[in-house]
Amino acid sequence: MKIRNAALAAGAGLVIIAAIAPAHAQRPAQRGQQREPAEAAPPARGPAPSWAVLSPLRDVPAEQDGAVFLRRQDVQVHLDDTGQHEFMAIRARIAHAAALSLGNIRIEWNPAAGRPVIHALAIHRGDQAIDVLDQATFEVLRREDQLEAAWLDGKLTATLRVPDLRVGDELELSYTTARNDPTMGADSAGLLFVAPTPPPGRLALGISWTAGQEPTIRAPQGLAEAATRTPQGWRIQLDDVAPQPPIADAPGRFHWRRVVEYSDFASWQDVSRKFAPLFTRASALPAGSAVKQEAARIAATHSDREAQMRAALELIQGQVRYIFVGLDAGNLIPATADETWQRRYGDCKGKTALLLALLAELAIPAEAVLVSNAGMDDGMSGRLPAPGLFDHVLVRATIGTEIYWLDGTLPAVAGAATEPVIPYRAVLPLRAEGAGLELRTFATPALPQSITLHDIDASAGFDVPARVVRTTIVRGIEGLREHEALSSLPRAQLAEAFTQNAAAGGWVAVEDVRWTYDQTARASILKITGTQEIDWTASGDDRSISLPGGGFNPPGRRIRSAGEQAVVPFANNPEFSCDVTTVRLPLGTAETDWSHSGAFLQDYFGRMFYRAFEIRDGSARMIRGSWTTQAEITAAAAAADNARLGDFDNSMATIRYRPGRAAANRGNDTPIRVLVIRSGETRPFVAESVPAVAEQDWLAANVPCRPEI
Repeated sequence: MKIRNAALAAGAGLVIIAAIAPAHAQRPAQRGQQREPAEAAPPARGPAPSWAVLSPLRDVPAEQDGAVFLRRQDVQVHLDDTGQHEFMAIRARIAHAAALSLGNIRIEWNPAAGRPVIHALAIHRGDQAIDVLDQATFEVLRREDQLEAAWLDGKLTATLRVPDLRVGDELELSYTTARNDPTMGADSAGLLFVAPTPPPGRLALGISWTAGQEPTIRAPQGLAEAATRTPQGWRIQLDDVAPQPPIADAPGRFHWRRVVEYSDFASWQDVSRKFAPLFTRASALPAGSAVKQEAARIAATHSDREAQMRAALELIQGQVRYIFVGLDAGNLIPATADETWQRRYGDCKGKTALLLALLAELAIPAEAVLVSNAGMDDGMSGRLPAPGLFDHVLVRATIGTEIYWLDGTLPAVAGAATEPVIPYRAVLPLRAEGAGLELRTFATPALPQSITLHDIDASAGFDVPARVVRTTIVRGIEGLREHEALSSLPRAQLAEAFTQNAAAGGWVAVEDVRWTYDQTARASILKITGTQEIDWTASGDDRSISLPGGGFNPPGRRIRSAGEQAVVPFANNPEFSCDVTTVRLPLGTAETDWSHSGAFLQDYFGRMFYRAFEIRDGSARMIRGSWTTQAEITAAAAAADNARLGDFDNSMATIRYRPGRAAANRGNDTPIRVLVIRSGETRPFVAESVPAVAEQDWLAANVPCRPEI
């Protein structure tokens, strides 16, 4: 969906306005037709607008530090009843050849909102001011940088390489761009921010408005105190801003460090009310609509409402290809359901409108919901309401007491689910009466998102290559990505690709490669069968081997500077993975002559690490699991785990054959020492029976990858 508004940066380089224009699917002038993009006219020339404020030039220090010095850099947003306008002005002293790249100027804009206006582009050399546009002109390009991702935004880019730019020159550039969105109208929202490591010199951020257009403005501590207000403006000027790089491993909300927010929306309910009518209108179907006919066909084919819902979603996922088209003014308005069905392509807004239309015909309650696929939703409840914080829209349907998440842009195998594929932290339903922000709690996936199975048949002997079946099961968004990558490949081509890389993976020969996607289990499954040399370590009659997928590298220390560590927690991703290895032992060897390395269950940094062994029925069995238990850990908890990191068991998962000698660690009858986080205690647990790969349905809901403790 890519609903974004202005995000203007100061101190990030020369062309740092980086205004992020709203990028949305267009609504054509006539149904079923695509409006022609605006003519690729170059930027205009003209004076700066009356509302633009230039900072006084900063004196260049006698001993300049760094490659560039900002004599001034001004970033300002102006709000009026047509939308918003963005002014950027910079004058930079070039002190090193590395900074000459600042002369590669690039300005991007949406032509439907009007051309940029260049106010100044000059080289200052001593007392001489050289007008660059007397010597060079802008080249206008229509670039679709993400065409391979089915993304057409229609933006224009003006580029110019400043001629004869030299070390010691001062380069000056100022221009204004417009953002007039017919959907937003006079409502505006966006961000101004200072780059983490700006060059030395003077930076200024500003917001101004006409009468009646004053937004709510929120600035963080350190910026708010330095700001000045007037009846129709807000401004902050900073000199030699200290670097403030992102806090390592911090939750997303802590990355908003020097960000100024502004918004005309009083609440998230206002945002919901603003956008809900767009989807209501787009999903309305006229009499005789082809979409009505599709809904009738689904209703006649499926009597069960859940089956009807799934059929409607599958139709849109499988028969309407995803393509983002943002070539119209505004680009916030979804294409109508009929338009999207006739074209057989659409972006997330168009697909959502089409799905809402089908579900309405089937009398299944559903609503559009804004979400953030980019992960900007941590801490969203503490920010000013702004639609640009979301970048995607999907459908949430209700059948009885069950709620389903339906994303029309996902592959058809994704289907409807009771939990979204991406673990959103905050979502916004779109309702005519308005809806508040819904916060979602952290939860580790109930099932492993990745399982790797190693089934090794070494029964033929120590010196004979073993038959191996390696299976990977991948769920969630990564499983869907694997589906996209592999589903279109012929089986022979898939096998050839793996065969070519077999030697690097330790294979002697690859006999078969099979890939499937199990919609019931919502999992991508890749199975490789062949033979591998087993690298047994020999010492006399003794043999040993480290099992694949059995050991853990110690987690990295979670450390920062003392000041930050005292207040900022560390973030964890909600991960759950599992490795299972079975080795059929060489015939003629007694189980009592085999042993294995230690099992464990240990907890570090809000993540559990588990390994269990068993030797029985002629095979050695091992399971290793890892899962996140906490979304965040405090700095104090991290420090405690850092102190005991030396106790982490990172031993290899080893099985040993010692003929004629008693084995240690015999199966699950021996209590296993458990490291208990932060308490300093230990307690035993008895591992459940460890199944061999062939004894367990690894697509089921009861996989033993996480022990009960």
